[in-house]
Amino acid sequence: MNLTELKSHLRSHPEHGLNFVLPDGRPLPVHFHVTEAGHVAKRFVDCGGTFRATESCVLQAWTGREHDDGHRLAAGKLAKILELAAPILPSGELPVEVEFEAGVVSQFPIEAISVGAAVLTIQLGLKHTECLAKELCGVPKEEDDSAGDSCCAGSGCCG
Repeated sequence: MNLTELKSHLRSHPEHGLNFVLPDGRPLPVHFHVTEAGHVAKRFVDCGGTFRATESCVLQAWTGREHDDGHRLAAGKLAKILELAAPILPSGELPVEVEFEAGVVSQFPIEAISVGAAVLTIQLGLKHTECLAKELCGVPKEEDDSAGDSCCAGSGCCG
């Protein structure tokens, strides 16, 4: 989901509460709040030598004390936070990810938003690693990269 789509949902339902759901079905605690809204730009070279760049809007979610109801975040409040961040967010087309610490700090892309009677449920998805130079590494396109084999093993693409 991109920033424009997220802001549209938030503005359409400003009084609704927010329920972020992790990919495994667990919700973020209701007392979370967004501590950062940022523009993240990543420039890198893949194992085949191609220079690449990605950008995203990252919302950092943090949970304080369990009984701290003052940090419960409504959709309208998150919309205001995103408006404050507008000068550093170069495009509404940026994909939005939520950064959350659940054992380790992870980033989850927003997959979907559903509207309930008093809550917006924001479903988070998973990010995956991938070889970006499969053709140079000799990795068939249909091969499952999660099998644990290195794409570089014996191909010479990485060295």
